[in-house]
Amino acid sequence: MRYIWKIFTTMNTAHAFQIFEKSIAKYHVLDSVDQPFENPFEPKSLDHLLYQKNWIDTVQWHYEDLIREPRIDPVAALELKRKIDASNQDRTDMVEYIDSYFLQEFSSVEHQEGATINTESPAWAIDRLSILALKIYHMHEEANRTSASDEHRATCAKKLAVLMEQKTDLSIAIDQLLTDMAAGKKYMKVYKQMKMYNDESLNPVLYQNKSYWQPSVRLPNPSKS
Repeated sequence: MRYIWKIFTTMNTAHAFQIFEKSIAKYHVLDSVDQPFENPFEPKSLDHLLYQKNWIDTVQWHYEDLIREPRIDPVAALELKRKIDASNQDRTDMVEYIDSYFLQEFSSVEHQEGATINTESPAWAIDRLSILALKIYHMHEEANRTSASDEHRATCAKKLAVLMEQKTDLSIAIDQLLTDMAAGKKYMKVYKQMKMYNDESLNPVLYQNKSYWQPSVRLPNPSKS
């Protein structure tokens, strides 16, 4: 039980969600995809990773809004699409960093006989919680937008209630997974996602036009912070 308590003083979904909310609130102070990124948490800590993970998700959420502008300039749209691709890679990398953290945390746990692996790792479940935090934030905005019709606000309020229920269910499931892993009832593996479309050695469009390939700007690698 002491080991389980150690894990949960480091990470539980209520704590993670508060970090996500802090990231989202900070982003919306300036509400710009081009604003500088500052992480308020100690480098290499789990909180640092969670904050950066949600910041990537938040910026990408707004990239996705911008690229749907009907009158967007095609050149600007192409540049934005490449930023979205780079952001997707950053998102995957952050999930793998977080999973590596958990893999280390649980490395001394002895697996019980009959221990099973989950369909998704802790970090990929936390990824869903991070996106859910963004959905809740923006649906709350829509449910309270004074310029919208009463019907629109009522519809969004119902959707918000569903999202809140989903948050409760997902949080319980993640916390239970971490409890089971700490007790040796579950175990995890980290599979590198091996995204091919950003890899100039795997994507034929890139390796056939190598001289034209310019890598996108990326956020700092948290493992080297």
